[in-house]
Amino acid sequence: MDGNFSDYCVIGAGMAGLSCASVLARSGASVTVLDKGRGPGGRMAARRAEIGGQSIAFDHGAQYFTARDPAFKCAVAAWEAAGVAARWPAAGDEAWVGVPGMNAPVKAMAQALNVRWGVRAERLSRSGSGWRIETDGEVFAAARALVAVPAEQAAVLLAGAAPDLAALASDVVSAPCWAVMVAFSEPLPFAADTIRSDTAPISWAARNSAKPGRSGAETWVIHASPARSREVLDLPKDAAAAALLADFFAAIGIAPVAPMHLDAHRWLYAMPQTPIGARAGEGARYDAQAAIGIAGDYLHSPRVEGAWLSGRALAGLALAAG
Repeated sequence: MDGNFSDYCVIGAGMAGLSCASVLARSGASVTVLDKGRGPGGRMAARRAEIGGQSIAFDHGAQYFTARDPAFKCAVAAWEAAGVAARWPAAGDEAWVGVPGMNAPVKAMAQALNVRWGVRAERLSRSGSGWRIETDGEVFAAARALVAVPAEQAAVLLAGAAPDLAALASDVVSAPCWAVMVAFSEPLPFAADTIRSDTAPISWAARNSAKPGRSGAETWVIHASPARSREVLDLPKDAAAAALLADFFAAIGIAPVAPMHLDAHRWLYAMPQTPIGARAGEGARYDAQAAIGIAGDYLHSPRVEGAWLSGRALAGLALAAG
């Protein structure tokens, strides 16, 4: 077969993919993980910016996570012991964040694995008894292919290789989210470190600089609601950032303050919406005959914990199939 051969090729190095790859690697299997991103994070990404001579990180994806499943609680306890996670009471009694950024646990997981960053999987095809994975630069080969990317991306990648799995993923609709990253020269005259709403234009905003392990300028991350994100979905990011910053000031009831840094990121597949209710807790799907499977929060629950549990479930299914 062409390229670098491994027992498993995991496509996607977010929480689901790395959780899956970690279990497989501990079993003694050879595992290659491919991810189109430049570094660890996925939807737990952190973005750095130079502000006032300081390098500041914004958690512009997932803002915190909770741990309820016993296995995930053990993983989180290990992250805490390693100094890459800490409790954040401002978001709730059960809230945790990565330290010094939300991507810290993902970074820690990736360090123990063979992850190829900046590699976009573009086509899957059968080759002998395994899989050929064509990317934007190299060709990889594996006995088994495991896809752990957002549902909409999985549906496209799997359309020719595994139509049944592609159909399952294509049923899912994910809500978009515009995320705004903003810094101010002085603390805002607003006491709370978080706001959230199910109906307002701004569904969530957090004083990023108040999270454990953060320092430096007064920074906020603002998430538009799904409805508001759709309204401004196709705006240039500067225009979207300005509109959502105005929404933010209206939400917290203070006069607008000129920022010293303003940026935005559009998450097209931020939160799986449907049909989660019909398959919540399913975890993962694996076709043992074709040696291909899928994982992601859309197959379990739309949370960091759901992604971790889904990846773990897929690894279990693949190992059980031999």
